[in-house]
Amino acid sequence: MTETIRTRVAIIGAGPAGLLLSHLLAGAGIESVVIDQRTRDEIETTIRAGILEHGTVQVLHESGASDRVLTVGNKHDGIELRFDGEGHRIDFAALAGRSVWLYPQHEVLKDLINARLNAGQDLRFGVTGTSVEDATSDRPRVIATDAEGAALEIEAEFVVGADGSRSVARTAVTGSQTGGYFREYPFAWFGILCEAPPSSEELIYSNSANGFALISQRSATVQRMYFQCDPEADPNALSDEQIWHELQSRVPGTTLNEGPIFQRDVLRFRSFVAHQLRRGRVALIGDAAHTVPPTGAKGMNLAVADVLLLEKALRALLTERDERLIDAFAETASRRIWKAQHFSWWMTSMLHVAPDATDFDRLRQTGELRSVVESEAGRAYLAEAYTGWPFES
Repeated sequence: MTETIRTRVAIIGAGPAGLLLSHLLAGAGIESVVIDQRTRDEIETTIRAGILEHGTVQVLHESGASDRVLTVGNKHDGIELRFDGEGHRIDFAALAGRSVWLYPQHEVLKDLINARLNAGQDLRFGVTGTSVEDATSDRPRVIATDAEGAALEIEAEFVVGADGSRSVARTAVTGSQTGGYFREYPFAWFGILCEAPPSSEELIYSNSANGFALISQRSATVQRMYFQCDPEADPNALSDEQIWHELQSRVPGTTLNEGPIFQRDVLRFRSFVAHQLRRGRVALIGDAAHTVPPTGAKGMNLAVADVLLLEKALRALLTERDERLIDAFAETASRRIWKAQHFSWWMTSMLHVAPDATDFDRLRQTGELRSVVESEAGRAYLAEAYTGWPFES
């Protein structure tokens, strides 16, 4: 027997995009069902990066989704660009009048899950969406199986694919799970978590002859750091001593605080934008719609921008039968998506050493970095983009 659920909005994916959308829709009196194939524990304990733009923090706090973003998150008023052994501070507050917050994604998810369950949200873990049917009708359906393998069907007035880079909803929108514009980069990040005090008050983005490094943070006692590596690198191939040597060699002029490494991974770099973001009554948001390299800190922030646009469009559609905003959703969202793609590509190409880089390429790259740090206009562009463009009103 197939269990059938009827709701106004069916959301596939309990990541930041799906949960925030359900939270905002509930505030407008629109019920939703959210499903995710992962368990709650898997969602809340998978450690992800988290640089939140000024606007993202405002949305989370003012909507009641998270108070901890301000009480636990760390406000950062700038970053350091390091090259040729020298550091150059980009002062966000002075240049853009905004800041960012260091608050990991899994902490955002804890807040959102707690808020939604306390509000009585129909949030179903361990439920795997397998397809979306009838996208162009006024009653699209999500076909799924629950944790025990029983068949489940969710009939809704609108379906939202917020189910990540392997989205099943993408097929209903673009015609295939891989339908989109794609770029893969010839390098990856070797990331570690370690027990140590911070090595710097602010993040350090370092370009060196040995490759890129990012000295980030997690807390007063746990730090996150990355260095550029081959995409096929084995995260277990290096000893702790070798890892610290690699990191230290890429941030000359800064002595890193070392400590026991308790997690290591290799993060590949990809850029993707789906060919279409909406078809009929199915739309894609977050990583289902686009992915960016992590260098520009745009991933979760771009998902929040998608959510704000879609929530407003769904309010108009479902409460006023006004289709104008949903018809404009894809075009409006695409403007910010491609700006973010450009910024992420620019930061990545400016800071990383390509495997086939020549002396000319390296010297040109240094010239580009100097053009940024020695120009108020250059520093201002970086600050404005990094802290986040204003959300569409």
